Amino acid sequence: MNIYRFKMTLIYAGLMLFAWACTNQTNQKTSMKPPVAKKIPKELTIHGHTRIDNYYWLNERENAEVINYLNAENAYTKAMMKHTEDFQKKLFDEIVGRIKQTDESVPYKSNGYWYYVRFEEGKQYPIYCRKKETMQAAEEIMLNGNELAKGHAYFQFGSLSVSTDNKLLAYGVDTVSRRKYTVYVKNLETGELLNTQIPNTTGGVTWANDNKTFFYSTKDEVTLRSDKIWRHSLGSDPKTDVTVWFEKDDTFSTFVYKSKSKKYIIIGSQSTLSTEYRTLLADKPNGEFKIFEPRKRDLEYSISHFEDRFYITTNADGAKNFKLMVTPENKTGKNNWMEVIATRSDVLLEGIEIFKDFMVVEERSNALNNLKIINMKTKEEHYLDFGEQAYSAGVSVNPDFDTEILRYEYTSLTTPNSTFDYNMASRQKTLMKEQEVVGGYDKNNYNTERLFATAADGTKIPISLVYKKGLKKDGNAPLLLYAYGSYGYSTEPYFSAARLSLLDRGFTFAIAHIRGGQEMGRQWYEDGKLLKKKNTFTDFNDCAEFLIKEKYTSNKHLYAEGGSAGGLLMGAIANMRPDLYNGILAAVPFVDVVTTMLDESIPLTTGEFDEWGNPKEKEYYDYMLSYSPYDQVKAQNYPNMLVTTGLHDSQVQYFEPAKWVAKLREMKTDNNLLIMDIDMTSGHGGASGRFDRYKTTALEYAFILNLENILK
Repeated sequence: MNIYRFKMTLIYAGLMLFAWACTNQTNQKTSMKPPVAKKIPKELTIHGHTRIDNYYWLNERENAEVINYLNAENAYTKAMMKHTEDFQKKLFDEIVGRIKQTDESVPYKSNGYWYYVRFEEGKQYPIYCRKKETMQAAEEIMLNGNELAKGHAYFQFGSLSVSTDNKLLAYGVDTVSRRKYTVYVKNLETGELLNTQIPNTTGGVTWANDNKTFFYSTKDEVTLRSDKIWRHSLGSDPKTDVTVWFEKDDTFSTFVYKSKSKKYIIIGSQSTLSTEYRTLLADKPNGEFKIFEPRKRDLEYSISHFEDRFYITTNADGAKNFKLMVTPENKTGKNNWMEVIATRSDVLLEGIEIFKDFMVVEERSNALNNLKIINMKTKEEHYLDFGEQAYSAGVSVNPDFDTEILRYEYTSLTTPNSTFDYNMASRQKTLMKEQEVVGGYDKNNYNTERLFATAADGTKIPISLVYKKGLKKDGNAPLLLYAYGSYGYSTEPYFSAARLSLLDRGFTFAIAHIRGGQEMGRQWYEDGKLLKKKNTFTDFNDCAEFLIKEKYTSNKHLYAEGGSAGGLLMGAIANMRPDLYNGILAAVPFVDVVTTMLDESIPLTTGEFDEWGNPKEKEYYDYMLSYSPYDQVKAQNYPNMLVTTGLHDSQVQYFEPAKWVAKLREMKTDNNLLIMDIDMTSGHGGASGRFDRYKTTALEYAFILNLENILK
């Protein structure tokens, strides 16, 4: 299409929508008709089965008609929520008002410098700083995101990496929200940018020890799969960079990093069920990478180097919940691995942090994570005691081996994000910082509980919940139930200052720790993927029924929330049990499962066959089709629904929720509210600023509070 005609079409569409909105400004809630997407039937045939997709055409990002439709959806959402605009602003101001605007992180020391991030009053983006040797030294501003973001509707840093001699900083920037970063290199002594710009990277680099060579990964232009590792030498043209590793298997992605010991550059390749590593001495960047242990299906491992050995966290030899092994650094093959910590049926080993005299083991059991401290000299062990029913704790930044201090992070549904330094020898705990909630916050005004619902097959499903004290459990209180339930990702019971806007208005917030995550160990994940995926959906519905039965809420006051793969969950429960929910918040939802998984040009598809199945195999096609939210939309009543997405989403393409909403509009038999909000400048993570992202939160909260007739 001629670009001038395309732009003029957009301008015209915008004017028409403005006029449309103005003419319907009075009594919009009853008189305005929702957008109707035109139907262009497309036959999709495989395994002798044909599906008709009437809205397939919405995947044409450059088609002006598609943009017109998305703009019409936004106009409709704005019109239907216009009576809440003042309330949305109140919520937004309330949420942002709790943020300490002039703030900074707890500094950590690495290679002679103290590093920290700070924010300034009214500014959206981070400022990355350091001080030499002591915190009393002069501040060096490495990067000011507020300056670099000027002129960009979207701005996001990748990772930052400082050279070994502390003189150079490499960093990535994304200004589109497709998670394709351009790498820049800055001279920290002069403040000048080097003539090095490398596009289409994953966002960071790994420096060799010569201070002039670094390694980085790039993405396939179409699928966005990270598939190549490159070596760059400062002063050379990036076009002449050498490919040191090409991951040919399109079910794997690749990455590169440096060991904590700074001795090795490590290339990793990872799929859902298999990993593989290659190592290179960081002092010899032009050398050849050596394979650590060749990939095998169902063999997962990760490696940590210390002194003359590697520690390996692995599921080798049937260790479903993983175990810890060790091997000499010059004998890395699996036949040399020796057991340090055996696998356990009731404890998932998630990772380790190594120190000179101590090892910290990150474990998970009974849907809670734990930190075990092992004295490597005496072999004495102890656990950190966190003292709450539901919480989240994990290892933070610990760049040095020779220290007795462990830095870790802690939060719970009632405890703001906190950073602790823990002396592993004396067992003394020091709170370094607790997130400040501006305006005051007293955790004693809130209750948190850990409950267990019983699934249809008898499995006990954990639920973490929080509410303001004084809640009457009579079935009349509103409750927002959240879950994710995919990729083995465990949903932590974390604190949210924004969430107080719901709790203080009488809402209970609950997290359903459903199968598909890893809260109860590896089997919890295995029982919620592939041909057992429906457990994820039925678990969520069973948790909903339990909360109703226990009178925490009722179906007239129950709301569900999930995003991305959790948005798939929202689509599935809406089809299966629409009667359980008064409203659903579906963020960037993965809802067109079969069509997406059949299209290997769509980002992420090939790497996820072991998560969802490959629909080119009939068994998986039939099963996926039986729950795919888009395919299972039917003529029935649906809850009130707010769907959010971003035009530039690289993880779940915008057209999945757009098609889903169009089909729901066609099929549903109720008059409940169905609206879609499309951020035309962002992608999967929403707006990039630390304040702007809460505009969507305010919209979501206003949506469900409005359904409860709470508009103050």
